[in-house]
Amino acid sequence: MNSVRKVAIIGGTRTPFARSMGKYMSVHNQTLQEHVLKSLVQKFNLQGKTLGEVCMGAVMKHSSDWNMAREATVGSGLNPATPAFDIQRACGTSLEAAILVANKIALGQIECGIAGGSDTNSDLPIVFSENFRTKMLTSFKAKTGMERFHIWKNLKFKDLKPIVPGVVEPRTGLSMGQSCEQMAQQWQIERQAQDELAFTSHQNAEKAYTDSFYDDIVTEFNGLKKDNNVRATTTLEKLSTLRTVFDRTDKATLTAGNSTPLTDGAAATFLASEEYAKANNLPIMAYLTFGQATAVDFVNDEGLLMAPAYAVAKLLKQAECSLQDFDFYEIHEAFAAQVLCTLKAWNSEDFCKNKLGLSTKLGEIDASKMNIKGGSLALGHPFAATGSRILTSLAKMINEKGTGRGLISVCTAGGMGVTAIVEKN
Repeated sequence: MNSVRKVAIIGGTRTPFARSMGKYMSVHNQTLQEHVLKSLVQKFNLQGKTLGEVCMGAVMKHSSDWNMAREATVGSGLNPATPAFDIQRACGTSLEAAILVANKIALGQIECGIAGGSDTNSDLPIVFSENFRTKMLTSFKAKTGMERFHIWKNLKFKDLKPIVPGVVEPRTGLSMGQSCEQMAQQWQIERQAQDELAFTSHQNAEKAYTDSFYDDIVTEFNGLKKDNNVRATTTLEKLSTLRTVFDRTDKATLTAGNSTPLTDGAAATFLASEEYAKANNLPIMAYLTFGQATAVDFVNDEGLLMAPAYAVAKLLKQAECSLQDFDFYEIHEAFAAQVLCTLKAWNSEDFCKNKLGLSTKLGEIDASKMNIKGGSLALGHPFAATGSRILTSLAKMINEKGTGRGLISVCTAGGMGVTAIVEKN
């Protein structure tokens, strides 16, 4: 650990992302993770090989999936001696996984590893009510039938009502969409600008598919070959007619068209030391060089999805570069409004000085360099898979260019953000 090694991004793969309650109905997270791992094993001839680590996660998972990354690894074709562990940082899960694996490689603890994630809203972990659960656990201790009868005799019909995973922040009671609507109003983000960003996302995604960009990244699954949320025929006129969904007042701006849909899917990325890659004749698309996560007080001070604005400022300082020093910007489109709020914050003298503690604003970015192969609004957003989807695509973009630098920014639930820099000289 006397020196830090370069971490190479070898490549990645993912399932097509599917709108929830559709093509992947009742497909388990573990099935999704095993599929992308098997695809990655086949793609890089890793059958029977022992890797240093597999790190994957999911946000919406059953309690029985407590060791899912390891289970998926055992069924992937890798040597079962390959260790694995689960993590969860909401929408930043697989990018955080990549940073963790990269850190181990950089420090010499391992030579290579896989990072990824999956999520499905089509196989939700629906559970019993608290009262029903308590009665069930108490009855396990009962020694006689009469004791069990007294435990269950006061059971009410409402106790049988199942509980679905919460879609709101526990500390505010607001959904992510409601929170982002507040941000849009605070930052005065117009509806038209959000619809334009969404329209561009779909156009860029469709062009990327037409240009075969995703051919060696997206692996057919369950009869699906392409993300089924991409709308090549949508227009600004169509987007402008959609009703707002998180607030019905005249100030509301967020619609189903400029917000990400609930989506199912999985993605994984293969990382290695430069030495390992060269010794095993593996391609090096780019290098993962910097990563930062941060959080904000979204209860009392800041917008729920504004943490990436802070994380990128820390990242730029660490990397000793400016916001303009990038060839590509991959900003996760949880909502078009979130992206626009972040961009506006970076270009705000007041925000950068008073919130970020900088001497001047970070400034603007070249919008033509942002999400050029489509973003989450078009491709979809299986929560824990998005970071790996972005990381693999960005590395490929840089590799195709031959040289360059890319910035990744991902907002997450809980007022957090995960960011990274990918580059190749």
